[in-house]
Amino acid sequence: MSNSDSELLIIFKKAAHGLFMPSESDHPFIPFIWSIPAQEDLNFKRILELTNHPQDLQIETIELDYLFRNCIQEKDWHDEQQKRNVGKYRELVETIKSHLTDIKVYRIGSINIDVYIVGKTEEGNLAGLETKVVET
Repeated sequence: MSNSDSELLIIFKKAAHGLFMPSESDHPFIPFIWSIPAQEDLNFKRILELTNHPQDLQIETIELDYLFRNCIQEKDWHDEQQKRNVGKYRELVETIKSHLTDIKVYRIGSINIDVYIVGKTEEGNLAGLETKVVET
């Protein structure tokens, strides 16, 4: 099923509703569309430009599954709400994977880290979700 980029924002917003990126400070997931050609070379310099970060900030890439590794695993000690949240995080990851291709996760900065989940849309733009993690 084909979705326009504007529909994709709604789909991502719905999938991420009520979920927060767990870290020392929980932050929501905010959907975005970058109306630039997905063929454009997305090197670290370009990512820093697109996200309005200084060029000297630390940046790295990680895998999507690694980002959500602690969110999508049900634990014996989880209560019912935590178990429901595991299902919601799994649905979020599947939603991202089913609507974007060539997905990369960029982590920008240290301690207060901006996280961008970026992939290509069917319309040929770049889209995804942004959030933050705090790691001290």
